[in-house]
Amino acid sequence: MMKKKSISASKASLVFFLCQMISALDVPLDSKLLEELSQPPTITQQSPKDYIVDPRENIVIQCEAKGKPPPSFSWTRNGTHFDIDKDEQVTMKPNSGTLVINIMNGGKAEAYEGVYQCTARNERGAAISNNIVIRPSRSPLWTKEKLEPNQVREGDSLVLHCRPPVGLPPPIIFWMDNAFQRLPQSERVSQGLNGDLYFSNVQPEDTREDYICYARFNHTQTIQQKQPISVKVFSMDSLNDTIAANLSDTDIYGAKPVTERPPILLTPTGTTSNKVELRGNVLLLECIAAGLPTPVIRWIKEGGELPANRTFFENFKKTLKIIDVSEADSGNYKCIARNILGSTHHVISVTVKAAPYWITAPRNLVLSPGEDGTLICRANGNPKPSISWLANGVPIAIAPEDPSRKVDGDTIIFSAVQERSSAVYQCNASNEYGYLLANAFVNVLAEPPRILTPANKLYQVILDSPALIDCAYFGSPKPEIEWFKGVKGSILRGNEYVFHDNGTLEIPAAQKDSTGTYTCVARNELGKIQNEVQLEVKDPTMIIKQPEYKVIQRYGHVSFECIIKHDSTLIPTVIWLKDNDELPDDERFLVGKDNLTIMNVTDKDDGTYTCIVNTTLDSVSASAVLTVVAAPPTPAIIYARPNPPFDLELTGQLERSIELSWIPGDENNSPITSFVIEYEDGLHEPGVWHYQTEVPGSQTTVQLKLSPYVNYSFRVIAVNEIGRSQPSEPSEQYLTKSANPDENPSNVQGIGSEPDNLVITWESLKGFQSNGPGLQYKVSWRQKDVDDEWTSVVVANVSKYIVSGTPTFVPYEIKVQALNDLGYAPEPSEVIGHSGEDLPMVAPGNVQVHVINSTLAKVHWDPVPLKSVRGHLQGYKVYYWKVQSLSRRSKRHIEKKILTFRGNKTFGMLPGLEPYSSYKLNVRVVNGKGEGPASPDKVFKTPEGVPSSPSFLKITNPTLDSLTLEWGSPTHPNGVLISYILKFQPINNTHELGPLVEIRIPANESSLILKNLNYSTRYKFYFNAQTSVGSGSQITEEAVTIMDEAMASRQVDIATQGWFIGLMCAVALLILILLIVCFIRRNKGGKYPVKEKEDAHADPEIQPMKEDDGTFGEYSDAEDHKPLKKGSRTPSDRTVKKEDSDDSLVDYGEGVNGQFNEDGSFIGQYSGKKEKEPAEGNESSEAPSPVNAMNSFV
Repeated sequence: MMKKKSISASKASLVFFLCQMISALDVPLDSKLLEELSQPPTITQQSPKDYIVDPRENIVIQCEAKGKPPPSFSWTRNGTHFDIDKDEQVTMKPNSGTLVINIMNGGKAEAYEGVYQCTARNERGAAISNNIVIRPSRSPLWTKEKLEPNQVREGDSLVLHCRPPVGLPPPIIFWMDNAFQRLPQSERVSQGLNGDLYFSNVQPEDTREDYICYARFNHTQTIQQKQPISVKVFSMDSLNDTIAANLSDTDIYGAKPVTERPPILLTPTGTTSNKVELRGNVLLLECIAAGLPTPVIRWIKEGGELPANRTFFENFKKTLKIIDVSEADSGNYKCIARNILGSTHHVISVTVKAAPYWITAPRNLVLSPGEDGTLICRANGNPKPSISWLANGVPIAIAPEDPSRKVDGDTIIFSAVQERSSAVYQCNASNEYGYLLANAFVNVLAEPPRILTPANKLYQVILDSPALIDCAYFGSPKPEIEWFKGVKGSILRGNEYVFHDNGTLEIPAAQKDSTGTYTCVARNELGKIQNEVQLEVKDPTMIIKQPEYKVIQRYGHVSFECIIKHDSTLIPTVIWLKDNDELPDDERFLVGKDNLTIMNVTDKDDGTYTCIVNTTLDSVSASAVLTVVAAPPTPAIIYARPNPPFDLELTGQLERSIELSWIPGDENNSPITSFVIEYEDGLHEPGVWHYQTEVPGSQTTVQLKLSPYVNYSFRVIAVNEIGRSQPSEPSEQYLTKSANPDENPSNVQGIGSEPDNLVITWESLKGFQSNGPGLQYKVSWRQKDVDDEWTSVVVANVSKYIVSGTPTFVPYEIKVQALNDLGYAPEPSEVIGHSGEDLPMVAPGNVQVHVINSTLAKVHWDPVPLKSVRGHLQGYKVYYWKVQSLSRRSKRHIEKKILTFRGNKTFGMLPGLEPYSSYKLNVRVVNGKGEGPASPDKVFKTPEGVPSSPSFLKITNPTLDSLTLEWGSPTHPNGVLISYILKFQPINNTHELGPLVEIRIPANESSLILKNLNYSTRYKFYFNAQTSVGSGSQITEEAVTIMDEAMASRQVDIATQGWFIGLMCAVALLILILLIVCFIRRNKGGKYPVKEKEDAHADPEIQPMKEDDGTFGEYSDAEDHKPLKKGSRTPSDRTVKKEDSDDSLVDYGEGVNGQFNEDGSFIGQYSGKKEKEPAEGNESSEAPSPVNAMNSFV
């Protein structure tokens, strides 16, 4: 099967426009080929619809047209035929339809007023012009009137009426004095849109007799003036003097001083008015107010904002000007006049109508016999325009019948056209505000094939490169193209060939056997033609020995080789370059047939040398580097950075380039390796130097590319192996001319911040990128996939524009184009953005929960429809919470948990659940705006698990052979408890464990008395709870049974012996002395209240001593259920702590020495009482005393 590709315009521009012609585009007539082709008339030039002419000059009504054969012209005037042969004042230009009406030789312009229309006709149809309304301009004189002087009191308002004569076009009004000087205007005195001169309040300096209104008529270049108007302002002081002179001494009268007044509107009158303006025109609204002090005018649009960048205030803000109005500018505009005494306002209701404008204008259609086509005419306006069709200037309803034609509203459909179907059709779109008229022809051509490529054209290509062999053609119907190799060869097919739509044959990789004659055959139903061309495939050019890297000492010589092999029929040329530039003009450089030799090498010869071999078909190159080194110096050489370059010179100044040259400074014994060129933009960033380019050290000139509208200065920095030189002195400045911007803003984005807007942002151009003054941005947008026009605004000094009133989350095509005072940047690329998101509307459905185990569940749901998301889908959120525990049946505070699943995921895992509990969950969809509604709550339950450890284990009431155990149920039963398991074993003095005993206890028990235990024996207990799933974690405690009575009596006997009593007294005395010494030393160093230390620790497990005897009280936690820490002795109530701890009571007070006796009582010095005991003449409420120390003994 044959492959087909689109041809590039550079290969066959002529065939390209022919293909355009077949695709309903205009047919150019400047081609020799097309001189023989018939074409209906096309109007190319015509006078404007409303044509106001100077009555003193000849009237020229233009009408130019093209066609084949050349068209003839005729005119109508006021709807009837205009016979120019019968009017000696009217002539038609040769080979043209332009009329010339001779006014300067006796004709009167008023006699030729009317509506004119031109018709251009040939055998293929007739095209018509617009209705051209001819009206001579008029500049009538002012009617004479008697003007009374205006006498007005100071501070009052005044209006001087102009009332100019009605001219065509309307005159331009301005006020001047007798000396032809414009009268000064201000917020107080200004000219209205109707030409009248308004005074908000008059002042004495307004008195004058030469207020003159002038009317300038531009078409006739005449100025008419009104009679001068006199104004006399009476000040209050002069008025008082006048009144006083006419009153007797007995009369009491005084004129009031100038009275301040609140604003009133001079124009417009009333509180409301209406204004109709057409789309695309300039809207002018005016409010002028009287008042003292002079009122200030402010404009607002009710229910909206004044359009940015299209709104201007003129005439001291009394005139609101909006350019390029559209239907969106309709609404109520309020002007507010305000001074210190109050305000007034006026509302102008603006309605924007629209004359017809094109959406799709009909386009010329070129068809072959039997083909189909359509003409489409679509226009818009307000009100909606009506569409009517004409054929060759005649309403289509009464035009000759054409069976191939069918009219369907704004479309004409053609089926199986024939040559007689050729005609010119006119589309007229009109409403009460204007009309549009467009001509579009249907040209049916039947032409045999023509081949435009010259015969026997020779194509030459290099082996293994693509070969493109042209066969430019034309015909109607479009010919079929076939290729053959050789005169009688077979048709070419297969993957080794590519057949382009324009007839070109492509051989992707030409081989030697591709050489030969190729025949192109074009045929359609009207004929056949062929053409032969030649293809030659040449051997490629190769460098078989390339130049090599060389290191040479100064003043030596070096040679680079470049030996080539090429096709014998091609003539090669060899060029040597140094650092990508021509070789220096130096006799030391010797270029041979296949080598380059450099004699007496210097440091400047250091660089890259390139051998380039060119033929008419190909080019190859190879490079090598030459490094010049110095012989080892005998004296010590000092190496340093180079000196800065000097004598910078600018030459060859062009708009976008300039040549910079300089003289290098001293290299200081280290060759200069490169020069860095920097520039300063004195216009946008004075004082800031930017990198421009870098050139090799052997180069002292460089061609620099420039940007428009930049005031350049350049400096050069030399670089060697040691470092960089100081910058050179700046060059002279060079200001480049302004130009259109070369580029558009980058990073254009469209993201809505609200559901009904689109925020368009971009990165602004830098100063030098503006290419000229007045940098602005044309922001354009239109809704994607909707047949809508681009909406555009022009903004400046911003990088953001907000489009309001958009639908929620719809795609928009966006582009931002830079422009300046000289014009626009290239057409920007379009990006896709989205208007603002709104909350999702629909909750996920079909939520299902699969419980995997007692702590894990899996939830499924159906995705919501993408349209209901109303934004970028970010994922789904699962809210779940525990309702109650099934084992306790008691509700608690609900703590909701949230899991987020990104993207369009429809399932997720819920970890960390509590066993044997009831849960609820719901699912919500999430977009960039937030969460949608929740799905209905789904209830699920987790199965039983193993319980937690019992909440406490307390061992009390020790006897010789028994212990009492009390416990609390697990905090988290995680199911239904079925029993408790108690295990215990004795521990001997060497901490070895005895045999383990296990007891199962019913779940409803909370205590147990263990009997038949050994006396004075330590036991270790292991205790846990069970559900049907298994056993939970265990709690361990230790306890000791008491000694027998015989052992106790022996202890009592020893305690009553004298030697034991004496020993105890000695020990007590020694401790008392130590305590006194400590007490004295502490009083010298400051007070250390033990109680405050204890409070500072704030350990909840430490309780104060009993205040009655200073002994240590019960040791437990805030719940009174936690047994003592591991390693402690059982206190008097035999409670046992749950957790283990190695903390000592010594940590809770300074100077405390303590331990537990065998029976668990505390021995040591610790007091929490606040007693005042005298010690060494000092009082202390906190330090431990000898008395308290004695009280702690037992």
